[in-house]
Amino acid sequence: MIDQTVDDFSLPATGGKTFTLSACLGSPVVLYFYPKDSTPGCTTEAQQFRDLYPQFVAAGSIVVGVSRDSIKSHENFKAKQDLPFDLLSDAEELLCTRFALIKMKSMYGKQVRGIERSTFVIDGKGVLRREWRGVKVAGHAQEVLDFIARI
Repeated sequence: MIDQTVDDFSLPATGGKTFTLSACLGSPVVLYFYPKDSTPGCTTEAQQFRDLYPQFVAAGSIVVGVSRDSIKSHENFKAKQDLPFDLLSDAEELLCTRFALIKMKSMYGKQVRGIERSTFVIDGKGVLRREWRGVKVAGHAQEVLDFIARI
């Protein structure tokens, strides 16, 4: 998928909006997928993107988080963590499926279907430039920002 154009998509977003990829042409888009609102790793990841958000904006990029949670859950998570960027609801797993992110994972000894924590950078022309799969949270947002600064 690297160096290929990402097909346009629209998903419901926080703030009563709809996020459409084609509306972002001209700006790099950081699309980070996470398993679940208000869980420890996902909260830490969101906080890191939040804390670096001014630098992402200064680099001309758009940051959005994506999970299967509902908009209501996203609104609560966004407010509690004071997130300055939108969260997208992929409740029907359309985008997760497109990026092949639904995996069997082990949680508390049980096998569950869930999102593999992953991040994608799509350039201002709609072309996928970088992907990180199976992300470890520590330092990840900074790594993404460093990449954005180079494109």
